Amino acid sequence: MSENLTNKTSARKRGLTIVGALVGVIAVVWGGYQWFYGKYHISTDNAYVAGNVVQITPQVSGTVVSIQADETDFVKAGELLVKIDSSDAKVTLEQARAQLEQTIREVKTLFANNDALRAQVRSREADLARAEVDLAKAQDDVKRRTPLLNSGAVGQEEFNHVNSQLASAKSSAQAAQAAVVAAREQLQASLTQTAGTTVEHHPNVERAVSKYREAYLALERVELVSPIDGHVAKRGVQVGQRVQAGSPLMTVVALNQLWVDANFKESQLQDIRIGQPVELAADVYGQKIVFHGKVSGLGAGTGSAFSLLPAQNATGNWIKVVQRVPVRISLTPEELAQHPLRVGLSMDATIETKDQTGKALADIPRTAPTSATTVYESQSTKADEEVKKILAAQLTRSSMPNKP
Repeated sequence: MSENLTNKTSARKRGLTIVGALVGVIAVVWGGYQWFYGKYHISTDNAYVAGNVVQITPQVSGTVVSIQADETDFVKAGELLVKIDSSDAKVTLEQARAQLEQTIREVKTLFANNDALRAQVRSREADLARAEVDLAKAQDDVKRRTPLLNSGAVGQEEFNHVNSQLASAKSSAQAAQAAVVAAREQLQASLTQTAGTTVEHHPNVERAVSKYREAYLALERVELVSPIDGHVAKRGVQVGQRVQAGSPLMTVVALNQLWVDANFKESQLQDIRIGQPVELAADVYGQKIVFHGKVSGLGAGTGSAFSLLPAQNATGNWIKVVQRVPVRISLTPEELAQHPLRVGLSMDATIETKDQTGKALADIPRTAPTSATTVYESQSTKADEEVKKILAAQLTRSSMPNKP
């Protein structure tokens, strides 16, 4: 009996010793993990893929006549997506072109009138010179005959005749002088409309050019093109639909320019720095695919601070809720190309915080745009080229002699 009790006591001691040893080993392993790995790594599963979701909206109103891209399609920058009926835009452009050509001709007439008015001034000045010569001659005739009248060498009738000629010469000279003044004022009035400018840069022509360019761009904008390379998503437009400027038609997502917004607890932000390496796993691929990235920035506020209905913590009924701050993580382009992701996918993010040389907040202004497109520059360039053609044609036509 006593021997059985002794055996049981020994077995119990061995069991407790084994359990204690296991607990000790687990504690040592856990402590080592925390000391060498855990304290330098923070993780969250509140992370999601984000990217540039470009909304395609028309710049002019009209009826949709063609849809060239559907959801899931890949499109290149500048590729046609939607086409709007161009009938009204073409009529407006024709009217603007006619108005521009008419304005150019009117302005050319202003410049041509200057030469005609200058010639008119010279003609009036010549008339004044002749009138002044006639006046001087008439004055000499009266001056010579005045002393001869008293001696009877010149009769009264002849003297009266030369006096009448003098009066007529004075009237003619005054009229010629007035004509010169009027011609000069008319020339000056015409010069004020063309002073310091040319036909191409005359305000009236530039105003007409602006109207033509506006009409040309409106015609170009009936074709909606993709501003970036990407995949079409969320198409909501249909053929025959009347769309207004600014109404959303579809979106284009650049799946080669994605990032991850990981929402870490406020208690985890202390050691996060820009530039720290990050390992990520996407639910769509599982843990077998590991993405590598870097911390590119930390949000300026918590998610609740920018929500539509922010929390009112000053009220009496208050419950403390741990806040989260979005941390932006850039992805490696090569890995993203090899294992494509989608906007909104869930991610697990683990940041290695051992390197503390980075900054907690960005303090260097961005020198380059985050994204840009050049597909719309060609529309403006085409408009300028058309304006140059019209100006060149009208100015060349003015130098050609008119046929009878």
